Amino acid sequence: MKLEKLPLIGIALAAGLCASTAFAQDTIKVGAPFNVTGALSSLDAPALNGAKLKAKEINDAGGVNGKQIELVVFDTKTDPTVIASTASQLVEQVPVAMGFTDSDSVLAAGPIFQQAGIPFVTPGATSPKLPDQIGDMIFLACFGDNVQAAAGADFIAKKLNAKTAYLLRDIGAEYTTLLAQYFDDAFAKAGGQIVSRDDYKTGDKTFTAQITKLKASSPMPDVLYVSAMPDEIGLIVKQMRQAGVTQPIVGGDGYDTPLLIQVGGDASNDVYFSTHAYMAEDSTPAIQKFYKDYQAAYGTPPENAFAALGYDTLGLIADAIKRAGSEDPKAIRDAIAATQGFPGVTGTISFPPDVRVPAKSVSLIGAKDQKLFLADEVMPSYIPSP
Repeated sequence: MKLEKLPLIGIALAAGLCASTAFAQDTIKVGAPFNVTGALSSLDAPALNGAKLKAKEINDAGGVNGKQIELVVFDTKTDPTVIASTASQLVEQVPVAMGFTDSDSVLAAGPIFQQAGIPFVTPGATSPKLPDQIGDMIFLACFGDNVQAAAGADFIAKKLNAKTAYLLRDIGAEYTTLLAQYFDDAFAKAGGQIVSRDDYKTGDKTFTAQITKLKASSPMPDVLYVSAMPDEIGLIVKQMRQAGVTQPIVGGDGYDTPLLIQVGGDASNDVYFSTHAYMAEDSTPAIQKFYKDYQAAYGTPPENAFAALGYDTLGLIADAIKRAGSEDPKAIRDAIAATQGFPGVTGTISFPPDVRVPAKSVSLIGAKDQKLFLADEVMPSYIPSP
């Protein structure tokens, strides 16, 4: 990717996680820890790129309150120890921070930001429990897993006309266990029945045992709901199809990674996933503009919706700083909480009183002939409680 086209914006990417403490006085520092390497890099790296693109756009337009935005970036390497260490460094340097696309990383960093009184906005960690688990300094710029699981259940029942499902979940991550729990609830509410279920652990490479049990089902379920992380979904899809499992496979935004098609290939046909936006040249005007700007900056189209979530998250923070008229963390936090109708690429962001997860619609994306298409846009009528 042609990162050289974007100027350095306070980057402290990590060999050894070294970050300069000497910052210019005419900048507003925003912490940006992301898993640029490791198992979550296919989600976090695009989110960081989106944030850097937004920072350049803001700075080219004159900055915020007369100052330039300076992203203080760390690669946290999908390592909980590094994540916690990085958060401890950032709370000494920044008045606000953003980062991560998974709930486990936010759970590792969030309490440190909370204790220090530094507001933290996650672009893509979708657990709706995070604000209650961590505290009043944590905000989501994305919908919750209960919303996307309900959208998936609606899609399966209404668009795929499926009555029965097999549920496979990764028990090694907060995201996948919660997503499966919410789907179980929402699918029953939609009139569906889960007829069989199984588990695996993050990092597994072979799914023969689960596939063997699934194929022994009689009758076979109409659809498979697989709650998976980015690194495993391509392998699961490929092995399912090689074993002769032809049912549609549906899941969450963990599938929104190039790895689905890169690893799954033609096996990804009839795979569907819920995510935050349909990133394509023929999508909404806001996405079309973002698509072109991102491609011009990096030499590649947006890899997934997390790129746009990173862009939206920094925009949300900058808007709050402008409205606060201050770099005081509490003032920024209160301005974020008061956000109403912020126009993001991935949808409008508003926070109801005492709620730190925005209500947003869900895009259902399908795969066919190694290409993605918009299968549906859903705002579910029933949403499981967090």
